[in-house]
Amino acid sequence: MSGISPNDYIRAAGGRRSHAPGRLVSHTGPNLSGPIVAYSGLDFSDPYLLSLMRDGRGSAVGLAINERLALRNSTFFRATSLIAGSMGMLPIHLMRRRPDGTTEKAKDHPLFNVLHRKANSYQTASQFKSYMQLAALFDGNAFALKVKSRGAVRELIPLPRRAVKPKLSDDFKLTFEYERPKGGRVILQQDDVFHFRSPLSLDGLCGVSLVDVCVDTLGIAAKAQSAVGRLLTKGSMARGALETEQTLGEEAISNLKESLRENYAGAEAQDDWMILEEGLKAKLFASSARDSQLRELMQAEAEEIARFSGVPRPLLMFDETSWGSGIEQLGLFFVTYCLMMWFVIWEEAIWMCLLDPREQDTMYAKINEGALLRGSLKDQAEFFAKALGSGGSFGWMKPNEVRGNFDLNPEVGGDDLPRPGTTAAQIAKEDMTDAA
Repeated sequence: MSGISPNDYIRAAGGRRSHAPGRLVSHTGPNLSGPIVAYSGLDFSDPYLLSLMRDGRGSAVGLAINERLALRNSTFFRATSLIAGSMGMLPIHLMRRRPDGTTEKAKDHPLFNVLHRKANSYQTASQFKSYMQLAALFDGNAFALKVKSRGAVRELIPLPRRAVKPKLSDDFKLTFEYERPKGGRVILQQDDVFHFRSPLSLDGLCGVSLVDVCVDTLGIAAKAQSAVGRLLTKGSMARGALETEQTLGEEAISNLKESLRENYAGAEAQDDWMILEEGLKAKLFASSARDSQLRELMQAEAEEIARFSGVPRPLLMFDETSWGSGIEQLGLFFVTYCLMMWFVIWEEAIWMCLLDPREQDTMYAKINEGALLRGSLKDQAEFFAKALGSGGSFGWMKPNEVRGNFDLNPEVGGDDLPRPGTTAAQIAKEDMTDAA
């Protein structure tokens, strides 16, 4: 049989090639003289086989983990959605340095709206950022095609996941090999691709996938979840048994079952005492040590996922952790030790990939993380009061700047810094005197 491919077997058997592994082949065709096979084969170029090979990650428990199975883990889902959602929510502003050293938002630049409002014809800026962030978490890398007009980036179109591979030539020239969804490969130049990757890299080009590094943890958690499911479907769920040394007839057993259902079933029978006859003795079932450890195992794996993702435990809904009055410190911890590294990567990737070399000296991207660090209204009132010079100190903010933080329109005369040790009435009186 050497030299005959699986497709030859299928054609000889009169069946059709199937795109799903393990699917039975039909043998109702006219030619049944050839060899009969039970399963269809897959070519190495088959898209289904390629997807099956690259999506699954082998774990220590022998379970292949892909992204869909990983998202069924509540802790992993919460951690990745929190990071991706936070990055999508935070605004990214394109900033410009003026010759006098001050800065301003570069609203006149085409890239400003791409980053702040609309990334492409079908995605808003927040949708684009959330998708790119999630792709970087799952795959380690995220790629987008730059659509330019008159030298400026007008759109960013995400490329299909795991379809782009960075290539570094011997003369250190970076290109990207793109595999088209309908077949064929094309080489994209560095200036055509926006590359955003995770903080860790083993080769300096591609980032490390979060799913890859915590695949064993996800596999163990999935196995534990499966064990709980088997316990609920096939395990012993009875509370106990009735034992006797005597032999009970079918009528006695039937009467006993009916009595239990009528008199000792439901919530109303809680704490009732049963009256047993015929020498019956009640025996409670005790759970095994293996069953009792499932919850502890699942809890331990949830904590492992928290360590891999860097998201604080309370934000992952661990109910044994008290939030209390430390909610602001918790948000600061999340921003500082989890999101801050992503902030830097986003800002540097935008600066390096989306700005012209002539613009890189005067322009940069800035993520406004203040949306995640705002405290209560009371805390904000105290902060802005000091910023305006409360308590006799010198103010460093203008009234209109404070109003801008609350999306309020500026007031006439609100661009003057407050004077320490004076009241509004005194300032108005002095202004009238100076005007006279």
